[in-house]
Amino acid sequence: MNKKRTPSAMVVVFLLAGTMARFAGAQGAPAKKSTKKAETKEALAEKNLAAARQNPLQLRHFLLGFPKGADLHYHLSGGIYAETFIKDAAEDGLCLNVKEAAFTACPEGMVNEEGCPEKWRTDEIVPAKAALCRQGLYDALVDSFSMRGFVPYGSFTAHDHFFDSFAKFSGIDSKHHAEWVDEAARRAGAQNEQYMELMQTPDYQPAANIAKIVPWNDDFALMREGFLAHGLAKNVASVVEGFRDTEKKRREMEHCKRPEAAAEACNVDVRFIWQVLRGKAKEIVFAQALLAFESAQAAPKTIVGINFVMPEDGYISRRDYALHMKMVKYLHEVYPQVHIALHAGEITYGQVPPADLCCHIRLAVEAGAERIGHGVDVLYENHPYELLREMAGKHVMVEINLSSNHLILGVSGKDHPLPFYRQFGVPVALSTDDEGVSRIDLTNEYVRAVETYGLSYADLKKMVRTGMEHAFLPGESLWAQSDSFLKTANSCAKDTLGAEKMSKGCEVFLQANEKASAQWKLEQRFLKFEAGL
Repeated sequence: MNKKRTPSAMVVVFLLAGTMARFAGAQGAPAKKSTKKAETKEALAEKNLAAARQNPLQLRHFLLGFPKGADLHYHLSGGIYAETFIKDAAEDGLCLNVKEAAFTACPEGMVNEEGCPEKWRTDEIVPAKAALCRQGLYDALVDSFSMRGFVPYGSFTAHDHFFDSFAKFSGIDSKHHAEWVDEAARRAGAQNEQYMELMQTPDYQPAANIAKIVPWNDDFALMREGFLAHGLAKNVASVVEGFRDTEKKRREMEHCKRPEAAAEACNVDVRFIWQVLRGKAKEIVFAQALLAFESAQAAPKTIVGINFVMPEDGYISRRDYALHMKMVKYLHEVYPQVHIALHAGEITYGQVPPADLCCHIRLAVEAGAERIGHGVDVLYENHPYELLREMAGKHVMVEINLSSNHLILGVSGKDHPLPFYRQFGVPVALSTDDEGVSRIDLTNEYVRAVETYGLSYADLKKMVRTGMEHAFLPGESLWAQSDSFLKTANSCAKDTLGAEKMSKGCEVFLQANEKASAQWKLEQRFLKFEAGL
């Protein structure tokens, strides 16, 4: 937290102190409960942000401690840094294909010798721990597993390198999942985040085996009956147990509720999104989707929603996109309490045939998506302004991934639709997507948003509140109206927003509603941050 203001910040603050009041706008504390002191503190934050804009490093320092609320678009495997994967592979006894810079199974008879045998410098397949004593190999793996230093060449694009990286670091034992969640939570806690929804694909092989028995049928109801009749419930139970075990082990690693607890990480609330791999055969996609909805229904506080992932421009993803949305729409009708976030519009002009840009976001919204991931191609869709107005009216939030969209799609700056979403009143929040592969963190996305679009402190605060408003947490919102942060729910209407002490009615309301409670804690973080400037 920036308790020691830089000289430039101090100058701006004192010279402009007399004009602070004009910066207290609709995105600040609720007008009904605003005090002169509260307005002054938010205006002071606005001045500090204005001063910090003069230097990217100062801007990052300011935004590092800024409360960021939630990261709602985060792939667990893509969020982990390459250095962790190398360490884990060495522990697991995996091998490396040196030429491909990728993990592979060890050939029969290969011995994981102690030390660093000279022959590891020439062999094509070596134990993963060889990277720990060969700096060149270590560096090659980091570059292979991430976008670090990548330069497109020939027909091999950044998009290709990004998605190819996942296969290269796959094969690590699932026992490391809790360690990965811990890494994500520690990084989040260090940036003043409080909530994360991590996308992960659990073991769905039992469901895939049932798909070999149950014949494909365009009648999804019959398909569902067949899967349930052949024991899908066992796979549901194993999935739920796996997610719960991961979170339990992660908290044990952080020593939560003990004196030596990693406080910042322990204070990050982690939930999971069941991600369906849509690049598979249609019967496998249905098997995953049904398993995802069943699992989320069985454990709604652990598995808070579902999503469809894999490159949207892939052949099967394109061919079966409308079919996939029909699956989601049907399952949404059967399981109406399960939350839905969908990758949609992560494509752009020239990448796919123009006809494919027609309607991915619209189909996702019609299927029941409460949040859209990426949404980059929105202005290429049929009747885009109508779609934008519909999304605003339905409060469908867009998860904005600026670095990811730049790296994968080459879309940034004025070519990115973020300004249009904001112009039409579509709720938006910043997220990281795959911070490990992209070599970023959430603070980087806030810096990028401020530098690119000139966002104010009030704009950032609104985005953060929007993220918490659209988190898939159970219970009612703290706010009286969706995406309007001017008035709190009746139970807390007479309380000072974010205060440590509150009325009995407000206290009872927060205890009964996890979402409202999380939003109240966010307001407390805002107060603490602004008071420390």
